[in-house]
Amino acid sequence: MQMDNLTQDQIAQYLKDNPELLSQINLPHPYSGQAISIGERQVMLLRDRARNLENKLKEFIQFAEENDSIGDKMHRLSLGLMRARSLPAALESLYLSLTEQFAIPHVALRVWSVGHEMVEFTPVSDDIRVLAAGLNQPQCGGDAPDEICAWFGENGAHLRSFALTPLRDEGVEGLLVMASEDAKRFYPEMGTLYLNWLGELSSAAIARFL
Repeated sequence: MQMDNLTQDQIAQYLKDNPELLSQINLPHPYSGQAISIGERQVMLLRDRARNLENKLKEFIQFAEENDSIGDKMHRLSLGLMRARSLPAALESLYLSLTEQFAIPHVALRVWSVGHEMVEFTPVSDDIRVLAAGLNQPQCGGDAPDEICAWFGENGAHLRSFALTPLRDEGVEGLLVMASEDAKRFYPEMGTLYLNWLGELSSAAIARFL
């Protein structure tokens, strides 16, 4: 058979017609560089694929377990907010859930409304209002305005990551901020589904008492 100018399909068909040739072909080992047969190379490829699939399965299981855990915490947080009989009780329940169940070290909340003397209703600048109004979803990352850092008192200078979650409901406009000294706790690429839910739950709970 003339081997010049053969197409890939012709070569493949030739090897099918002459399977004994496959046992005579050696390929370099992907790691050691030693020559191995095509059969050995195929076995190695199958093992690598099986190992990759196993790792992906482990990741899926881990994600599922984490989601189940977060879902359970969100359920308990929701129950705490529903059972609150006053605004201070609702906020205390929210803070307690975030710090103890979700292990978030620092939480601050501001609502722009009048007639309340609680720290959560301390007036904020127009810049913060504009920032919150422009958030279509929670914003996570390593930076926050100095004014927001000041909400955390002396701890503000040591915070390295933030999750800014807008609060919006009937009669409610504000911002819920979670922060950590760990720069990797809240990062730009992280998912925001649960943070969105948290913002909605918090807004609805506050709206009940305004």
